[in-house]
Amino acid sequence: MGRRQQIALSFLFGLWLPCCLTQTTPATTAKPTPTPSPSPSPSPSPQAQSERLKVRLSGYPRKHNEGRVELFYKGEWGTICDDDFSISNANVLCRQLGFVSATGWAHSAKYGKGQGKIWLDNVLCNGGEKSIEFCKSRGWGNSDCTHDEDAGVVCKDERIPGFVDSNVIDANVHENTVEAVRLRPVVAMAKKKQPITEGVVEVKYKDGWAQVCDVGWTIKNTRVVCGMLGFPHERKANKNFYRLYLERQKNYFHVHSVACTGTEVHLAACPLEFSKPNATSVCSGGMPAVVSCMPGPLFMQNSGLKKKIKISTNVRLKGGAKLGEGRVEVLKDSEWGTVCDDRWNLQSASVVCRELGFGSAKEALTGARMGQGMGPIYMNEVKCLGVEKSIWNCPFKNITSEDCQHMEDAAVRCNVPYMGLENLIRITGGRTRSEGRVEVLSSDPNGTESWGLVCGETWSTKEAMVACRQLGLGYANQALQETWYWDSSNVTEMVMSGVKCTGSEMSLSQCQHHKTVSCQKAAAKFAAGVICSETASDLVLNASLVQQTVYIEDRPLHMLYCAAEEDCLSKSAAKANWPYGHRRLLRFSSQIHNIGRADFKPKAGRHSWVWHACHGHYHSMDIFTHYDLLNANGTKVAEGHKASFCLEDTDCQEGVSKRYECANFGDQGITVGCWDLYRHDIDCQWIDMTDVKPGNYIFQVVINPNYEVAESDFTNNGMKCNCKYDGHRIWLHNCHTGDAFSEEAEKRFDKYPGQLNNKIS
Repeated sequence: MGRRQQIALSFLFGLWLPCCLTQTTPATTAKPTPTPSPSPSPSPSPQAQSERLKVRLSGYPRKHNEGRVELFYKGEWGTICDDDFSISNANVLCRQLGFVSATGWAHSAKYGKGQGKIWLDNVLCNGGEKSIEFCKSRGWGNSDCTHDEDAGVVCKDERIPGFVDSNVIDANVHENTVEAVRLRPVVAMAKKKQPITEGVVEVKYKDGWAQVCDVGWTIKNTRVVCGMLGFPHERKANKNFYRLYLERQKNYFHVHSVACTGTEVHLAACPLEFSKPNATSVCSGGMPAVVSCMPGPLFMQNSGLKKKIKISTNVRLKGGAKLGEGRVEVLKDSEWGTVCDDRWNLQSASVVCRELGFGSAKEALTGARMGQGMGPIYMNEVKCLGVEKSIWNCPFKNITSEDCQHMEDAAVRCNVPYMGLENLIRITGGRTRSEGRVEVLSSDPNGTESWGLVCGETWSTKEAMVACRQLGLGYANQALQETWYWDSSNVTEMVMSGVKCTGSEMSLSQCQHHKTVSCQKAAAKFAAGVICSETASDLVLNASLVQQTVYIEDRPLHMLYCAAEEDCLSKSAAKANWPYGHRRLLRFSSQIHNIGRADFKPKAGRHSWVWHACHGHYHSMDIFTHYDLLNANGTKVAEGHKASFCLEDTDCQEGVSKRYECANFGDQGITVGCWDLYRHDIDCQWIDMTDVKPGNYIFQVVINPNYEVAESDFTNNGMKCNCKYDGHRIWLHNCHTGDAFSEEAEKRFDKYPGQLNNKIS
């Protein structure tokens, strides 16, 4: 099938995906005109359901939670005119799309001009309507606008709890829906432990909680409940034990006759019935439903369970801020690759989540919402039923590079168990809820709990990453070792010091730290602080370009005065007979991509940038990249001394504009979707290997080695190649980023402990 046909089919299919279903009625007027047709029944017929209003966001450039508003009415997509448009209209539309609210709206076709009908004009909502069709307007198709006036909305990037729409699952969700579900433990010990894996199923009802009748309850219902609470598998509960306890309790059964198939991602998507207000004996012969779940390995430490679940080793999530979210990557032939988002839905996403030890999927994300991958794309049109043990067991298409690009990488947000970790930490004094001084909950020998400070001496980006994750505030933007400007709390005691995290922990308490607090600067103004962000950059080196461009040059010393001034040559160069002789340089090109979701900017402000007269531009980072040549035991035999860098957008992928350039004291950075190219023929883009003997080596490049600038993923910052040098020529092979190979393949490649910190082992 040709590329154009592929695009056309994808587009037509995409028209149906991001839709939100609501009841269709004629345009709202003061009094509806009576019609001879019978009034609709409370439960719509299949024909009525097919006529429900669909809403989608479209246009470009945009993020997933913003865009031109389009409505599907009478078999045709159309737009809304911006006349009289307001934030109240935007709130109604965003809720229809499954977002909690709107943060703004756009006029004058900001997201491009639509096509076809302009369905609504002069729309006036009060903000509380359940659908845009219930707002006042000129009526369907009655407009004096052109598509230059198409309205758009910007929705808050937070989904309505329990919201299930047709873009993620084919299910009819009743208006009287189940939003919140919990397990209420009855055993005293279980109440104290997190996560809660067993208990009575309860649904939110009015201002309290109600029970679910277990008549007809099956293991498939249990699977759905466990999945939405973050657990991959279900277990059999001891009903007799609970029956004795629950017989003495007063129960209110709000839900009964639950009949899940087991593949639903939310109880709301299952066929079920709600009790009538004055009904009696609604659970005759039954009792409150009881569920027992099996947690994934990451959440088993407090569960007391002996049997452990094995999780997949050929599927992983990358680039997510929180546990259980990220870009989906799969392992094939010892190399990781991504999944294309065509037909990506909640069933397929749930299979991935469960095989990784999480629950069902909360969201199936498309359009590289968790950043773009760099390797191969292995799968397209994945069609899981939801019962498979692995995504590899689902039907899918093998694809070619013409079918998909990395801007279509699929991602997931999985349901994870509630651990209560956010209650053990807080930040205070900041200007916004995303920044402040870190305070952690600690207990004294008597068991009295109080809040305390974290010593800022060893505090770095990796520790801040864990703190922001624990707070539920996304990625770390900055780690601060002094917080005197956030001195608004009466908490002054240091209770944690020597914190050292890998960056992947769920909470600061899981990181290494001193048993006894030891902090030289114990004053509160030296306490640790964070600035968190919902998005982050992610830098990756183009490994294949390094392999393609490498060569050796013997460069005369009289051409290296500038390089010597910037300390780009090895120490033995100082003893050379300048300007006579030469240095042997291993040259290569570095193309550094930002595949994250935020621009990469230098930590230092432009007031502290350094002017380099030799190269005629400002350098914004002292250390941006390390170049090293290592021998078989990991000892460094030569290194690159390119200590300062200028960051700019050399080029960008289609549809992305350059924003940063070094010339004329311009802003420095790397835009999302762009790359900074250091050509092989510029000064200091080399390793001085004059003193290196012939042999086999490992060539290594590490970007942002000191974690100066926050990124969503540091595991892909390193790149390694096998290197063969015969004294005259050099060959590189097996060049790959640090996380591109399987563990076994990496061990075969690398017989010594990994070197990513530029220190000699």
